[in-house]
Amino acid sequence: MDANTLIHLLAEETLKTLYMTLVGTLVAYLIGLPIGVSLIVTSPNGIRPLGLYNKVMGFIVNVIRSVPFLILMIAIMPYIRIVIGTGIGPRATTAALIVAAAPFVARMVEQSLLEVDPGVIEAAQAMGASNFQIVWKVLLPEAKPSLLNGAAVATITILGYSAMAGTLGGGGLGDVAIRYGLYRFQPTIMWITIVILVILVQILQEAGIKLVTKTDNRIN
Repeated sequence: MDANTLIHLLAEETLKTLYMTLVGTLVAYLIGLPIGVSLIVTSPNGIRPLGLYNKVMGFIVNVIRSVPFLILMIAIMPYIRIVIGTGIGPRATTAALIVAAAPFVARMVEQSLLEVDPGVIEAAQAMGASNFQIVWKVLLPEAKPSLLNGAAVATITILGYSAMAGTLGGGGLGDVAIRYGLYRFQPTIMWITIVILVILVQILQEAGIKLVTKTDNRIN
């Protein structure tokens, strides 16, 4: 493979990796954030305890989180193929990433909200705030730095998942590493993809740190 072809291939697959990671993270948060909030709100010490819902939803989240990503992807791929019409490529991988990441995000959100001082919630209740107001104006704002830090961690984790999907024809940099580095015995290409992935992780991590620092009133 000549240099120009390799550069074009790596650029294209890097964009696919970023697409899968960012879209997967965004949709996973659209699903996982409300679930995480609901687990806090309906917990025994929450502002609206609902034991049955909390146990059932917590069980579902734990079950999905317990399955390694590659095994989960293999298990749900027939259903993804039915829904979106394909079982390979970035679209299918993104769908699998969302299923795997949403429960992870829910637990991350739950842990972030647990860090909120209960006294702040009690003060809001004493002032007559509704449950929705407590969630929207107290819980989420107070936990914002932790939530943003969790979002950075989740994005990096999903990036790793997208690379794993290359073993199943998911596209992206992981697919390049497998196809060329492993199957065609071109270790140089594999190492290049590793370097690119490391750079992407560092960029995402630094962006997350700067965002958390900027929004954390405790250190501003």
